[in-house]
Amino acid sequence: MGFLIDTCVWIDVERGALAPADVADLTKNEDIFLSPVTLAEMRFGAEVAKESGERQKRLAALRRLQRKPVLPIDGATGDIFGSVAATIRAAGRHHRYRVRDLWLASQAIQHGFGFLTRNRKDFDDIPGLSLVSYQLATK
Repeated sequence: MGFLIDTCVWIDVERGALAPADVADLTKNEDIFLSPVTLAEMRFGAEVAKESGERQKRLAALRRLQRKPVLPIDGATGDIFGSVAATIRAAGRHHRYRVRDLWLASQAIQHGFGFLTRNRKDFDDIPGLSLVSYQLATK
């Protein structure tokens, strides 16, 4: 097995709220992968940073992430996405505001990977997703 890692996890690591060792513990030291969706979200966050120093920090974090293996989005991913989105809609929930999350979940399902996130509520209704979540300690 392996794990696809949600964007929020990498943001928590970069902010120092979650240690890389915590990620390893949560994923049981399985191989970890990125999605093009995560790379896009991280790039967007860097581009919209208001301060130059923050932008450079975010771009450095993105460069570190780009060393990790990236799962492709292909026809099989799209097929899974369509099925998951239809299931969510049939259950009376909307999928349109969750498009990026559904792409991530579809990739994890496609590859039989676990999915690590802090945002459990965004993913817990997705059928077939092997979800692992955590909460940050409150101060």
